[in-house]
Amino acid sequence: MELTWHGHSCWRVTIDETSFLIDPFFENPHTSMDPDDVDSPDYLLLTHGHADHIADASGFTQATVVGVPEMTGYMQSEIGFDSSIGMNIGGTVSCGDGYVTMHRADHTNGLNTGYERSLGVPVGFILSESAPVTGESDTTTTFYHAGDTGLMSEMKDVIGQYIQPDAAALPTGDHFTMGPTQTAIAADWLGVEHLFPMHYDTFGPIEIETEDLLHAVENRTEGTTVHVLDGDESYTLT
Repeated sequence: MELTWHGHSCWRVTIDETSFLIDPFFENPHTSMDPDDVDSPDYLLLTHGHADHIADASGFTQATVVGVPEMTGYMQSEIGFDSSIGMNIGGTVSCGDGYVTMHRADHTNGLNTGYERSLGVPVGFILSESAPVTGESDTTTTFYHAGDTGLMSEMKDVIGQYIQPDAAALPTGDHFTMGPTQTAIAADWLGVEHLFPMHYDTFGPIEIETEDLLHAVENRTEGTTVHVLDGDESYTLT
């Protein structure tokens, strides 16, 4: 599984021959790419409807859009997607060579287009190479993209205990999501080997010192490696 961070919460994930793009937003200081520079993914995963997560969705209408039904319905009727998979919290769907499991995120959701429209609830996604199996016998590689969220007990009681992700991309910019201290607690609860910070240093209110995260993780967890990626940098998860 190859993970590429395009800044903010935008990730490209490749599982065998299948590509996923999560929360496309390329107007951020961590990427040198524009949407036109990015190969269209097979699947476009959207965690919620804030502009810094769906701003560039219209550039990838050839992909199959995946999200809660309110989100996918909007993307089809208003943005021009022909193919969609509407799913909901707790569900798992097969997507090409991978699997996508949806879990909730503690955040808000909305769409500022001049009129009110519900895009459902904010979520996170877990991508895996084979159908998720819970328990000690689980050998599939899994990547958890938490979306925009605060610290929530589900990370410990459900995702960490039963899904057991190997790696997690967690927001750590504070102000709108978790900050470094809560991100370290989340990594501990999840029990992940690899932590990738995201949703930080994009604009003023979410600027942080990444050293604060490194220290917080070192003091809180055992066995978790923090990967502070450069924009457009990739990491192969095995």
